[in-house]
Amino acid sequence: MKNKQKMIIYQVLPRLFGNQNSTCKSGGTIIENGVGKFVDFTPKVLREIRILGCTHVWYTGVIEHATQTDYTQYGIEKDNAFVVKGRAGSPYAIKDYYDVDPDLAVNVSGRMREFEELIDRTHDAGLKVIIDFVPNHVARRYGSDAKPAGVVDLGENDNTEVHFDSRNNFYYIPRQELQPQFYVGEGDQKYYEYPAKATGNDCFGAFPNRDDWYETVKLNYGVDYLHDRLKRFDPIPDTWFKMRDILLFWSGKGVDGFRCDMVEMVPVEFWGWVIPQIKREHSGIDFIAEIYNPHEYRYYIEGGKFDYLYDKVGLYDLLRSIVNGHAAAFQITRCWQSLDGITTHMLNFLENHDEQRIASPNFAGDPFRAYPALIVSAMMNVNPMMIYFGQELGESATDAEGFSGLDGRTTIFDYWSVPTVRTWFAGGKCSVAGLTPEQKELRRRYKQVLTLCNKEMAIREGAFFDLMYVNGDNSDFDVRKQYAFLRKKDEDLLIIIVNFDDKDIQVGVRIPLHAFDLWNLASREYDAEELLSGNRKHKVVSSEVLFRSSIKAYGAVIWKCKSETINRKKKI
Repeated sequence: MKNKQKMIIYQVLPRLFGNQNSTCKSGGTIIENGVGKFVDFTPKVLREIRILGCTHVWYTGVIEHATQTDYTQYGIEKDNAFVVKGRAGSPYAIKDYYDVDPDLAVNVSGRMREFEELIDRTHDAGLKVIIDFVPNHVARRYGSDAKPAGVVDLGENDNTEVHFDSRNNFYYIPRQELQPQFYVGEGDQKYYEYPAKATGNDCFGAFPNRDDWYETVKLNYGVDYLHDRLKRFDPIPDTWFKMRDILLFWSGKGVDGFRCDMVEMVPVEFWGWVIPQIKREHSGIDFIAEIYNPHEYRYYIEGGKFDYLYDKVGLYDLLRSIVNGHAAAFQITRCWQSLDGITTHMLNFLENHDEQRIASPNFAGDPFRAYPALIVSAMMNVNPMMIYFGQELGESATDAEGFSGLDGRTTIFDYWSVPTVRTWFAGGKCSVAGLTPEQKELRRRYKQVLTLCNKEMAIREGAFFDLMYVNGDNSDFDVRKQYAFLRKKDEDLLIIIVNFDDKDIQVGVRIPLHAFDLWNLASREYDAEELLSGNRKHKVVSSEVLFRSSIKAYGAVIWKCKSETINRKKKI
């Protein structure tokens, strides 16, 4: 029987990944700054991502979105720059659901074929493909020039004389021109929209401002927002069918999963209707929800049929606070307990395109300070883990790229090159030669941790036991700075302890009798191996004595004890 695999996702922006330009200009054009391509993901690159310990690649920004770059010579309508964020545009302002970003193709006319070849290369490397599905909104000037025969465009048959109709794909402000509260050009360059459409962040007036998602328009799933959010789902709204067909289109190309943007802004009933249909047509597809309201989690798992949900508001926020000294390690226990049985559905991460880089001055400044958080996030349970390209290299995002500005994040709006990734990529050589000793060490640690997630059966599919509740009054263990837990599968027992403190420590951890009874463990002396260092020692594992270990500052230990290594002559 094939072992269950723990999902390890590598999120990457193809637009930035392979760009080797080291002299990018803030706010520069594609000609000035360059752009990464699908072909940059060679078999060697993908093999390196696999060796890092990843199982999936989330290619962010694949589907065609609005941009300030002119592709009219290829039959692609030009976008109005006044309603596009950044030179490259937001990957979440979709312009054509049936096409890929022309920026990413060497041969623009053959761009879809280049993406299909990337899917094949990714699969050949033993990795699975995830792309974005953006269901809540589209670019202000949506229009598909690549849609299959017989497909009717979004809004093509809308009745624009009414604010709401469940047969419409958009919401309208009838007989009202869109009048953004910022400059949108003059004369032929002016952005003109009549009648005005509702803006993507549920702005149902004709006067969006800079703080609104002004570059997008809201899609209509049959919810009448101006009349107490009444749900008009019978008959099934037209948008449901169109979005289902889009999901079927991409899954038919071999995509293995969808990271679904801002799912809470789309009715859960739609997800419960569409996801089972996609899975019936293409078994094994995973659906990941970007979601931020813990009170809604169960609705989107049980009713919406999502496989995984972002654990941002819970574990991410807490670990960030612990790393920065604003919260205590013992709070991790309450965090996972608050999920009440749905922990395995949560996607853990410490970085993504929305969040600030760990190594940025806005977060920790030093990527090694988050190493214990990496261990917790990746190893506390069987649920998926995600890293963001460059995270394993300590990318600090200290460039002011253009629209994004100096905010501790890697831009998604601009043409840019990521310094640490550029150095490692090295024109496709994928070499650590140009990295600093610190970057090499950080990457080694990430590779080790992520590889262990699937190498070790107890992490990949084992049970979890939190040790904090019996160590609150333990003078040999600081519950504010250390966190300890067990993982167990068959004959393998892992004792994992992390240290968020800035100094080396000696700890003694109490393991309760309940753990021994629950898992039928024997109190014995084990010939144990510490998996991160390779050290081997005889370790006493018993409810009657503390389990002792030394741990480096911002470090961790993973002691592996197997029952066949028990010294049966030294029973406790």
